[in-house]
Amino acid sequence: MKKTIFVFSALIVSLLVLFQLGKYSFLSGSTSIELIISIVAIVFLGIGLYINQQKKKQLQQDSFTIDFKKIQELGISNREYEVLMEISKGLSNKEIGEKLHISESTIKTHVSNLLIKLDAKRRTQAIQKAKELQIITT
Repeated sequence: MKKTIFVFSALIVSLLVLFQLGKYSFLSGSTSIELIISIVAIVFLGIGLYINQQKKKQLQQDSFTIDFKKIQELGISNREYEVLMEISKGLSNKEIGEKLHISESTIKTHVSNLLIKLDAKRRTQAIQKAKELQIITT
């Protein structure tokens, strides 16, 4: 958060400096307004490209791959994994059943199996453990 505030503060300060320089050079008659606008546009293009690169680096560092070997070690079936993904989205048993076209009792069975396999007492705890084990991303 502090970094974002700093970046926007720097942008505002640079904009003010550029406008003051533009005003000074325009009043002195040494530069045309089109040149000033072009310089401002180029500077902000550069700043935008820099911020974009930093954001890409941050996203690459934050992203991780799903550990499919861990899923197999835990003995989680494909259907149980689908249910786990839907639980991570915050869906209820009924909503998951409708989405996956299976009965609510089957969903309850899958959830119970997941809780046992992930050694969790609640759905939220199961999601937390799944994130720690890197078997889900959301």
